Amino acid sequence: MARKKARANKQICVACGVCALQCPREAIRIEQGCYAVVDEGTCVGCGICAKACPADALLIHEEVAYGVG
Repeated sequence: MARKKARANKQICVACGVCALQCPREAIRIEQGCYAVVDEGTCVGCGICAKACPADALLIHEEVAYGVG
């Protein structure tokens, strides 16, 4: 089963904070004024942050969970 999550690219993030302001789950914070960090446990992969990011530094990826069985 795959779940969508946001992931920030630290190399291109400009730490503007737009993504954090737009996130409805408050799953993003700006770390040390340098880049966005996504709490993947809180993120639901809605994509609002990625659409709002002026630097295109956030991507939505699918996280695949492997079951035992």
